Amino acid sequence: MSRRFSIFYVVLLLFFGSTALFSPVTGDLAGDRQALLDFLNNIAHPRSLAWNASSPVCTTWPGVTCDIDGTRVTALHLPGASLLGVIPPRTISRLSELQILSLRSNGLRGPFPIDFLQLKKLKAISLSNNRFSGPLPSNYATWTNLTVLDLYGNRFNGSIPVGFANLTGLVSLNLAKNSFSGEIPDLNLPGLRRLNLSNNNLTGSIPNSLRRFGNSAFSGNNLVYENAPPPAVSPEEKKKNGIYISEPAILGIAISVCFVIFFVIAVLIIVCYVKRQKKQKTETETEPKPEKLKPAQKMPSEKEVSKLGKEKNIEDMEDKSEINKVMFFEGSNLAFNLEDLLIASAEFLGKGTFGMTYKAILEDSKVIAVKRLKDIVVSRKDFKQQMEIVGNIKHENVAPLRAYVCSKEEKLIVYDYYSDGSLSLRLHGKNTDEGHVPLNWETRLRFMIGVAKGLGHIHKQKLAHGNIKSSNVFLNSEGYGCISEAGLPLLTNPVVRADSSARSILRYRASEVTDTRRSTPESDVYSFGILMLETLTGRSSMDDRKEGIDLVVWVNDVIAKQWTGEVFDMELVKTPNVEEKLLQMLQLGTSCAARVPAKRPEMVKVIETLEEIERD
Repeated sequence: MSRRFSIFYVVLLLFFGSTALFSPVTGDLAGDRQALLDFLNNIAHPRSLAWNASSPVCTTWPGVTCDIDGTRVTALHLPGASLLGVIPPRTISRLSELQILSLRSNGLRGPFPIDFLQLKKLKAISLSNNRFSGPLPSNYATWTNLTVLDLYGNRFNGSIPVGFANLTGLVSLNLAKNSFSGEIPDLNLPGLRRLNLSNNNLTGSIPNSLRRFGNSAFSGNNLVYENAPPPAVSPEEKKKNGIYISEPAILGIAISVCFVIFFVIAVLIIVCYVKRQKKQKTETETEPKPEKLKPAQKMPSEKEVSKLGKEKNIEDMEDKSEINKVMFFEGSNLAFNLEDLLIASAEFLGKGTFGMTYKAILEDSKVIAVKRLKDIVVSRKDFKQQMEIVGNIKHENVAPLRAYVCSKEEKLIVYDYYSDGSLSLRLHGKNTDEGHVPLNWETRLRFMIGVAKGLGHIHKQKLAHGNIKSSNVFLNSEGYGCISEAGLPLLTNPVVRADSSARSILRYRASEVTDTRRSTPESDVYSFGILMLETLTGRSSMDDRKEGIDLVVWVNDVIAKQWTGEVFDMELVKTPNVEEKLLQMLQLGTSCAARVPAKRPEMVKVIETLEEIERD
């Protein structure tokens, strides 16, 4: 009787235990806190994680990131945290809103944590450089959102799961330096951009769907890289099959083919030369010459920028070790790779003329701004050359370019993140927005002084910025304006007015600039003038409701009617004893935005005037 009762008790315990293990995970921030504490209390960690049970999880716990509302944990970054042993079950898997999990470079061991498959929101997971072992699970149906899977440098064995084919959103898969064996499954994952299966015990051939990644992704295995050549056919067999051709006949055919190819190439060269001469003659006769334009020096020429489709040979000769590598500039004080960027917690900030910008939180909790560039038309060599030019612009009023990535799939640039937001956001944010404070006179003046000094430094380098607008202006640590995204127009196609996403740059552009890649110091001064008028009036140059209204024309029209006081933003009008300074800045702004380039002041003169206004 007692034996039957004990068996019944064990069965009952197993039933409820399995129900708890596989039941859907729900919770709140308190539940997330307890899950993390349970994880911490049940794993060896010689180094303290500084997780205080009485302090806020989202703001004070290192490695923990929450959603924007601070209600759930969405990312856990614990690289190199000296975590040792087996991951306690039913701890991390209770973080039901977790999107990013990085436990790389620890001393974790044991089988793959099967309960991680309950994390249905997971987008990226990195368990690299640990001591995990055993085969991987076969079913990944719950990971429908996963984009990055990094298991590099462990002791996993067995075959690569066929279930990986269900990870349809996967972008990066790294299984290198393990002990996987058997054949590689045919993973039909069109979105996969990075693959590394090197240094395993894999055999067989490379599936057709994965051959696009090249042999380096499969090195260190026992794979067949190419089909064996067919057996040689003897001349006697060729004669029997009726396909024998004598050597003189073959030589004659080869000479004839070469002559035909040479003739066709010669005709094509002549046709192209005649067309080019005709086109140059037409352009010379029809296009007016800009008035005393001084194209920026040291930048790629217009001819170089327009090398569409001609960069393949150049790229093939480049050092392939730099592909997908993050290139840092001196003084960046950053250390991360492309995988770190992919699994970083990211927040979309906005879409601009040249791409989308994100706020990214790295595993060491450093915050950066990452811009994903679009429509890059220059070769990799020219892109890197331009990045080196921009990266070497060192000035307190120019936002430093910290790093860049130049891969075939995407081009990324990394800047410091400015938590106070751009001038555009601070000027045009609604008063009802949480935390929005109207810009006072002193701050607006400091914005303009800083931007002027930054442009002055760029112009001293015989360069032009080419992309001045309020969304690219921020406050530096000294409380003065600094400007970012210098030189980007040189990397893309010319911006035309038909492109609705390019309105921002076009409304700051001088009329003599017919190609956004051909900006000059004079056109920069014009854009700065528009920026000054925007700062003084509070009117956005990108306000679609005022489409077709030229800000300079509007300001001059109001002044001509002797309603000058109506020009200024109400926040400035309320400021006592600044009327004369406002008028001085207004006059400076209109002179910078003069239609004729020769009538615009140089930035040196602009800086002197602004500093004099500040002193008075």
